[in-house]
Amino acid sequence: MQLNVNGKLVETDYDPDTPLLWVLRDDLKLKGAKFGCGIGACGTCTVHIDGLATRSCVAYLGDVEGAEIVTVEGLSEDGSHPVQQAWIENDVPQCGYCQTGFVMEVAAMAAEDPKPNAQEIEERISNICRCGTYDRIRTAIQQVAES
Repeated sequence: MQLNVNGKLVETDYDPDTPLLWVLRDDLKLKGAKFGCGIGACGTCTVHIDGLATRSCVAYLGDVEGAEIVTVEGLSEDGSHPVQQAWIENDVPQCGYCQTGFVMEVAAMAAEDPKPNAQEIEERISNICRCGTYDRIRTAIQQVAES
């Protein structure tokens, strides 16, 4: 099976029913997407598949073959993406475990709707942060929306 990950074609011989997350982390050594819940609820494993924020723990290889897959490592080579910059400027992460998933979710949202209002942000972002940095997350999202 051939996958397009961060603009590079990669071959894998995993079963088509294998979650994308395992291939990203174990085979390709891309550690940005993390395992959280395994049921697509927490968002720590969020990547972009054809531009849409997708929970990679429930995205199966057979369903993503031929799609453009972007991980946080592929969002920008130097951390210069506006969402990454807003995260840095607002000192968002505490432990940081969930933050790559948030960054990927917000980057997809910003690409779809660059000026979401507060209600749209609340409805769209369902990721879970165990440390509770939601106020800083909201501030960073607003910064992205205003820029």
